[in-house]
Amino acid sequence: MLMSEVHGNRLSLLGFGAMRLPVREDGTIDQVQVKAMVDYAMENGVNYFDTAYPYHGGHSELSLREVLKEYPRESYFLADKYPGHQIASSYDPAGVFEDQLKKCGVDYFDYYLLHNVCENSLDVYLDEKWGIIPYFLEQRRQGRIRRLGFSSHGSLAMLEGFLEKYGNQMEFCQLQLNYVDWTLQDGKEKCALMAKYGIPVWVMEPVRGGKLANLPEEAAAELKALRPEESQAAWAFRFLQDVPEVKMILSGMSSFEQMKDNVKTFREAKPLLEEEKQLLFRIAEDMKKSVPCTACRYCVEGCPMGLDIPGLIKAANDFAYHPSANVSMMMDALPEDKRPSACIGCGACTGICPQKIDVPGVLSHFAEHMTQYPSWAEICRQREEAQKALMAKKE
Repeated sequence: MLMSEVHGNRLSLLGFGAMRLPVREDGTIDQVQVKAMVDYAMENGVNYFDTAYPYHGGHSELSLREVLKEYPRESYFLADKYPGHQIASSYDPAGVFEDQLKKCGVDYFDYYLLHNVCENSLDVYLDEKWGIIPYFLEQRRQGRIRRLGFSSHGSLAMLEGFLEKYGNQMEFCQLQLNYVDWTLQDGKEKCALMAKYGIPVWVMEPVRGGKLANLPEEAAAELKALRPEESQAAWAFRFLQDVPEVKMILSGMSSFEQMKDNVKTFREAKPLLEEEKQLLFRIAEDMKKSVPCTACRYCVEGCPMGLDIPGLIKAANDFAYHPSANVSMMMDALPEDKRPSACIGCGACTGICPQKIDVPGVLSHFAEHMTQYPSWAEICRQREEAQKALMAKKE
């Protein structure tokens, strides 16, 4: 098993993310299969397990407890997260943290994260009335958290602002990273930013929610011709294994077969050749079918609404590739008069755009497309109701 030496620990480069555990037809976690997967992981050198307060409606932590309790505490590393990105009146740092320790059946967390520090949650994490960051810094001082970090789906600019304030306190950062988001979500620049602060990178969504493990037929054939023994998912992992800032690659495995394939991939390093990397980037571009904005910002100066047009187009490209709550969070964080729906269609932007992009058309389509999906506020409301229902059952 490929390993990383970080924070004085020897971590398996492959981590088991417990966000997409196998489930039965009724939606409950298939605990028999989870046990088989964890046992196989431990037997093959995987020693890092990642969960979070809202995963599987609050049952992910309980699921891991049931299987990990059979192993000595020092034989694995356990990570959990504080859900400040979906804060509600009942979420206080101490209450959530104590509940998490109890649900996981441990006295401490090896790694603990501020969950999704982004445009929509930054004010919550920094708000003195919640005292979130000071509380967790104190838990680290007491040894109940061994290493404190954060995850983020936020923009590069947001990350820069957060690290200016707390970069010296954060010991690792979990980012959405893969060969598509290397450019689509500024993955390359985000890794460079973390390197500047000396913060190692943990990876989430290495296969983009399964999309990079189920490529278009032509792209899959090209990869198979070069490496017949490698799965499509393995190509995505090989790409990340070559990124020097990356010390942990989490995979949200949903079946025993996925676990076996991933363990096989991480048994040895098989670095990609430069031409193989370029092939992945070409496949990524073909899959994105992006609006070709170069972010020259000529359009911004003449916009009567003062819209960040390049930023909105970037979000539109991300949402068009794969609609997700991440983009909803970013749009919800904007004032209404700065969202894509605020475009008045005057066309001043298109007239000055070197790429001749129909900006009003792009923004109109983006705004309409987003109405087909729940807003981040609605997602949070649904999750909060599910959490309250779970707490009611426990009582």
